[in-house]
Amino acid sequence: MKNKVRQIVRTYGHFPKAIYVVFFAKLINSLGVFVFPLLTLILTKKIGLSEAETGKWMTVAGLLYLPSSMVGGKLADLIGRKKSIVIFNILGSILYLICGFMSSNIYLIYIIMIACVFMSVAAPALNALIADLTDPKDREGAYSLAYLGSNIGYAVGPAIAGMLFENHFNLIFIGDAVTAIIATLLLLFFVKETIHKTKDEDVKNRELEKRVDGSILRVLSERPILVYFSLILFGYYFVYAQWGFLVPLHMESLYVGEGAKLYGRLTIVNGLTVIIFTPLITSFFRKISHIRKIFFAGILYTIGFGSLGFINSKFGIIIAVVIITLGEVTVTTNCMPFIANHTPISHRGRVNAIIPSIMGSGFVVGPLIMGYVLEFKPIVTAWKYIGIFMMVFTVFMLVLEKLEFRKVSNN
Repeated sequence: MKNKVRQIVRTYGHFPKAIYVVFFAKLINSLGVFVFPLLTLILTKKIGLSEAETGKWMTVAGLLYLPSSMVGGKLADLIGRKKSIVIFNILGSILYLICGFMSSNIYLIYIIMIACVFMSVAAPALNALIADLTDPKDREGAYSLAYLGSNIGYAVGPAIAGMLFENHFNLIFIGDAVTAIIATLLLLFFVKETIHKTKDEDVKNRELEKRVDGSILRVLSERPILVYFSLILFGYYFVYAQWGFLVPLHMESLYVGEGAKLYGRLTIVNGLTVIIFTPLITSFFRKISHIRKIFFAGILYTIGFGSLGFINSKFGIIIAVVIITLGEVTVTTNCMPFIANHTPISHRGRVNAIIPSIMGSGFVVGPLIMGYVLEFKPIVTAWKYIGIFMMVFTVFMLVLEKLEFRKVSNN
C-alpha cells in the first residue's frame, strides 16, 4: 500500500505551481457546471422542445464550438494563452448571468449558445498552457490532475443543479457564472503567461515538438497520425455524447418526473469514480502506450453504453455508469498528452483547437443522429446501436496502434 501511495505522490507531486493553480481553477469552475449537464432537460422541460428539436440545438452548440475553438487556438498562439482564457471566459460568464434573469423562451437558447461560443474560444488556450508547462514524461500526470480537479467539482455540481432545476431554475445560470469568474480570476492572478516558451523552449530530444514554420495544414500533413487519431476519437466522442443526451432522457422515461434528480445522482457516481480511479489509472499504467490505453477504453465504452439497452434497474445502471466512467478516465488522461507529444511548440494553440474539434464533432452529430433515431426506435434499441458503433471504432484504434508500431519499427 505504501508503495502505491508513493507512486501516486510521484505522479502528482512535482509540477510547477501553475499546474496546481489550474487544478484548483478547474475544481472551482466545475463545482458550478450547472447548465451544460442539464441542457437536454432545459430544452425539453423548461423551453418545451421535442427530442428531435433538442438534438438539433445540441448539434448547433457543437457546430458553434468548431469555428470558435479554431479562432481560440489561433488567438492562443498569437496573443497568448492567459489573455485568451481570461477575456473569453469572463464574456461567457457575463452572458450566463444575463440568462439568470431571463424567462424560459427561445431567446434563452440564443444567449446560452453565444456564451458557449465565448467559452469555446478559451478552451484551446488552457490545453496549450498545460503543454507549455510540462514535458512528455509528466504530461499525462498534469492533464490527469487537471481532469481530476474538474471531476471533484463535477461530482457535486450537476447534483446541485438537479435539485435547483424545478424550483430555482435561475440559480443554475447565476451559480455557473459566479464559479467560472472565480476560477478565471485564479488564473489571472496566479498563473504567468507561457507564450514565450514557444520561442525559447529547448526540445532537442523531442523531434515532433520542434518549432516549425508554416500553416496548420502543413503540420497535419507531416503528422498524419494526428488526423487518423482524431477521426477515430470522433467515434468515441459520438458515443460519449449520449451521456448528456440519451442518459437523461432514458432516466426520465424510466422514472417519470425524477429524471433530472436521478441523472444528477448518476453524475455523483461518475465524479466519485473519477476521483478514486484517475490517480490509480494514471500511476499504475504509465508504461502502456497512450493508444493502447484508449483501445481498452473503447472496450469499456462498448460494454458500458451497450449494456444500457438491456438493463433498467437502478443498480444495473450505476454499474454501467462506473464502467463508462473508467473508459472516460482512460480516454481523457491519454488523449491530450498524445496530441501534445506530436505537436510542434509553435502550433500548440492551433493543434489544440483543430484536433479536439475533429474529435468533438462526435458530440455535434451524436445528439442529432440519435434524436432522429428516437423518432423511430425506443431508447433501449438506440443503446444497442450505440454499442455496435463503439465496437467498430474500438477496432479502428487497435489498427492505428499496429500502424504506429510498424512505423516506429521501420524507423
